[in-house]
Amino acid sequence: MNAYRAPWWLPGGHAETLYPLTRKGVTPPYRRQRIDTPDGDFVDIDWLDTPSDDDAPLVLLFHGLEGSSRSHYARSLMRAVAARRWKGAVFHFRGCSGSPNRLSRAYHSGDSHEIDWALAWMRLNACDAPLFAVGVSLGGNALLKWLGEQETAAQQHLDAAAAVCPPLDLTLSGLNLGQGLNRIYTRHFLQTLIPKALEKAERFPGHFDRDRIRRAASLQDFDDAYTAPAHGFADVFDYWRRASAKPALGGIRLPTLLLNAANDPFVPLDALPTARDLGPGVGFECPPRGGHVGFLHGNWPGSLEWLPQRLLAHFDRQR
Repeated sequence: MNAYRAPWWLPGGHAETLYPLTRKGVTPPYRRQRIDTPDGDFVDIDWLDTPSDDDAPLVLLFHGLEGSSRSHYARSLMRAVAARRWKGAVFHFRGCSGSPNRLSRAYHSGDSHEIDWALAWMRLNACDAPLFAVGVSLGGNALLKWLGEQETAAQQHLDAAAAVCPPLDLTLSGLNLGQGLNRIYTRHFLQTLIPKALEKAERFPGHFDRDRIRRAASLQDFDDAYTAPAHGFADVFDYWRRASAKPALGGIRLPTLLLNAANDPFVPLDALPTARDLGPGVGFECPPRGGHVGFLHGNWPGSLEWLPQRLLAHFDRQR
């Protein structure tokens, strides 16, 4: 694969993040399966419902914050998977499939336990086919954290992995998203996060401070009012510190592509890893442009083909 080169006509990290949202393209056909979680909740998995070869690999996607199988990166990746006659699936974190989950908890950036049982379940269903996992943004952070914690044991579940634009250091990214133009992304996320959390507070009286959730004006406010207490953290800074994947990168042994753009508005340069941070399984690519999960390429109006092809080329080498 050629290194990523951003279109000359799309300058700046914000434009390279936002404009690709207008290029989603068609949603591939999915077949939904609801499965119960080990703690009595449920998640929804959208399986790619297209013809595949009998021995085809399975590509599993863990989406980003408030993402789903309809996110632009999910659509483009699953279309590329279908074109190869591979199998594909999108794992929806709790509450992200359109249906509220049963428990007071939801999902968070460092939930490597969720990744663990999900991959174990998927490994059983993939049988002997190669199993590849992609994590995007929040999903990428959680996947990397799991990979680093598991070290060589990750090979029992996966053949290879990739993470696209994971925040890595949640404190740096969380504070960064509360500043300047980045607040447009925060407002977008809070439009769905706050109503979901208020619904939790209604169903589980006494668990959360509804007024604090309602007043949240930043991800820091929201994570302190809901995410931290819902998932056993002392406060937002305890959550951000303990959930960050960067300290776990050194333990990764499975072949893993880590792709971050240097101009990602969500991920400050200080959050990116150095060579000393990386385990022997990690190949780190940091193109100067691309935005946050943008990576649009080509002449106007551009396409989203580069990123899925880069991911699938990485997986091809591990077959």
